[in-house]
Amino acid sequence: MLNKLPPRERQIVDLLYQHHGGLLVAEICDSLPDQPSGSAVRTMLKRLEDKGYVQRTESEKGFLYSPAVSDAVAHAIEDLNNLSRSATAARPALILAVDTPSGLPSDGHPPEGPILRAHQTVTFTAPKVGQLISDGSEALGALTVVNIGSPASLVEEVGEGALRWSEPAEFATFPLVRQSNGHKGLYGHVLVVAGSVGKSGAAVMAGSAALLSGAGLVTIATPDAVLHVVSAAHPELMTEPLYSTKEGTVSKRNLMDRPPMPATIDRAGINSLIKNTKLPLERIQEGKDVLAIGPGLGQHEETQEVIRSLVRNAYKPLILDADGLNAFAGQADKLGERNTKFLAITPHPGEMARLLNCSTKDVQADRVKAARDAAKRWNVHVVLKGSHTILAAPDGQVRVNTTGNPGLAKGGSGDTLTGILAALTGQFKTDDWLRVLALGVYLHGAAADLAVAGTDLSGLLASEVASAVPKARRELLRELQRRD
Repeated sequence: MLNKLPPRERQIVDLLYQHHGGLLVAEICDSLPDQPSGSAVRTMLKRLEDKGYVQRTESEKGFLYSPAVSDAVAHAIEDLNNLSRSATAARPALILAVDTPSGLPSDGHPPEGPILRAHQTVTFTAPKVGQLISDGSEALGALTVVNIGSPASLVEEVGEGALRWSEPAEFATFPLVRQSNGHKGLYGHVLVVAGSVGKSGAAVMAGSAALLSGAGLVTIATPDAVLHVVSAAHPELMTEPLYSTKEGTVSKRNLMDRPPMPATIDRAGINSLIKNTKLPLERIQEGKDVLAIGPGLGQHEETQEVIRSLVRNAYKPLILDADGLNAFAGQADKLGERNTKFLAITPHPGEMARLLNCSTKDVQADRVKAARDAAKRWNVHVVLKGSHTILAAPDGQVRVNTTGNPGLAKGGSGDTLTGILAALTGQFKTDDWLRVLALGVYLHGAAADLAVAGTDLSGLLASEVASAVPKARRELLRELQRRD
């Protein structure tokens, strides 16, 4: 069909196919032989748009023109998607997209038509922006990036910016190899505040994941109603009892209870009183390097009051997840009213919507914007979970993670991630916290990828993901060594 176009119009369409992300009129003029005038190019673009050869989208710089998906191609995409039930049916066994799925814009703009749903996409050198963050990026399936010899310095120069892909090279400077004289004190003491009656497993999964992710010591503070369950789950875990409500959640007594007066008022009694006057939740923070708050705590009114007090008064780096986030629904600006400089929140889209007082659809429409806005508004690090998890820092820096698979869509996956993030914070500290958190998300997804090898991902358990974290860390190290 292109052969029927006048030569100049065909040149324009060919040019647009070379720049699928779209070109402005001035850029088209500059790229064509003899550099035609802008008015002439606009006239030709209008004819091409009317004929269905090009499409126009609005950007901050003006109208961008890109090649349109023809009706015939659109119908073919829809037919294949229907046949494969959007790549969920048993047949076809494999739909492989090379470079990028047909119909998915590479620049992150919204798709103008149907997108081919693939089981796997193989792209080259680095992912396109649209493959990372656009509405429709789930059409990629599993993403594989193949190195074709592009100079690393050029890739780094072109890819420089506030948004980066979390790939192994991002973590090359971390001390992933442990020193021969290392001891548990070097690798952080994690305090996990978690659990309640019916949800003690969340506390166990978060604590176990922290251990398996390299933390030197892990203590779980949990309601005394479930202390026996948590204590028996993993011999390496230490525990601290917290006062319980009648419902078996954390009681506000933990904020106000004082020790009894000593029987005799002598020096020893006074010293003991001074030593023990700290509130339970103040005392248990001593000697800890990082706090993880939320998994399985429940939404009892007293418990939510305790959570808000903990976040406000904590002086250690803090990971806030699950019911820890629910305590701030409708009052999220209180997240910014706190002592600690380092707070990371790990919402899924529904939790983020409740914090931002919007719909889940609004969050999903522009995940990067939602994460960035929240990070800046509350001066927090945001880990917006989901397919291609988004990490945002208060300074506007963003990382996008592509490890992981749909097997993570199961209860406990978030608890496991919380433990991983806390453990890595204890080991690698907060000097470059966004990258530390990005490493945690990367390992969480990579562990899930390893854990489903040889089985179906529908049965993947969060505890199996945690068990695979050491293997994922070893594979990351080997990948970095191969590159050198």
